[in-house]
Amino acid sequence: MRTRAIYGCLGPELTPDERGFFREARPWGFIVFGRNVIDRDQLRALIASLRDCVEDESAPVLIDQEGGRVARLSPPHWRERPSAARLGALHASSPELAREAAYLNARLMAKDLADLGITVDCAPVLDLPVEGADAVIGDRAFSTDAAVVIDLGRMVIDGMLDGGVIPVMKHVPGHGRATTDSHTALPRVKVSLDDLSASDFVPFRSLNRCPLAMTAHVVFEAIDPQRPATTSPKVIRDVIRGEIGFEGPLISDDISMGALKGPISVRTKAALFAGCDLVLHCNGSMEEMQQVASEAMPLQDTWLKRCEAALAHLNPPEPLDAEAGEARLAQLLDGTA
Repeated sequence: MRTRAIYGCLGPELTPDERGFFREARPWGFIVFGRNVIDRDQLRALIASLRDCVEDESAPVLIDQEGGRVARLSPPHWRERPSAARLGALHASSPELAREAAYLNARLMAKDLADLGITVDCAPVLDLPVEGADAVIGDRAFSTDAAVVIDLGRMVIDGMLDGGVIPVMKHVPGHGRATTDSHTALPRVKVSLDDLSASDFVPFRSLNRCPLAMTAHVVFEAIDPQRPATTSPKVIRDVIRGEIGFEGPLISDDISMGALKGPISVRTKAALFAGCDLVLHCNGSMEEMQQVASEAMPLQDTWLKRCEAALAHLNPPEPLDAEAGEARLAQLLDGTA
């Protein structure tokens, strides 16, 4: 039986220790980063090796391929993709062209991923940045206007699904107000629940049909002043499952990030107890992954049903003339369309 975990690995090929660990731990899926990438053939081989460890050719393989500065696939082997903010800027002058660009960009990114065997992309970012917030979100967000985020986020979700890749909306219920980078410290948001409900939650509530979602390592003091969303039963129950109405598998943001404190095993247990379906561990540390595995329960019952329902969205890509698509996207972004 698979377990409620997603792991990364250290390099471009698996070590014997990693193979042995993954075979024993049997995670639901894996995630790849730039450190794992040399070229197409190497990455395809690595992905095949990961799946071989769990004896499942369809085991989910995730990546953070947003475009802009968050891109694990980059030149010279892959094209540079626009940031969300660039698409948002186009929306300000021509919403129709921006929607076309967002959809087409997602289709082309999905093609890059599907060609490699990657089936899940941790995008779109639906956070609403505010003035004075930390730059960790910044141009990864489409806009400060919820309506624009919803408009373009919907296009990305549809483009990914039509391209044979499952999208993950992040960082629910919102990372845009964080004044510190959750990779290094724990952000605290002091805004009222009414304000959060009227702004930050809106894109997630509007796009709650997205098959997968990722949590924010952010404390919302008006809801739970003690715990960040990832480890807060109240935030997950009342806001993510309740007000936002998300019914799919909820993935923790990287459990090894600096926002969370305590042993990795304790973080894992807290995230699962709070209501995360899956715990994500990214840095490839064997010692830390073993701690995750010590608490990552079997994937069964409601958790399994949610994961199966999410993976049911995975279909063969719709036909796409990639060369024509690239040319059209360039026209849209350059303002020559």
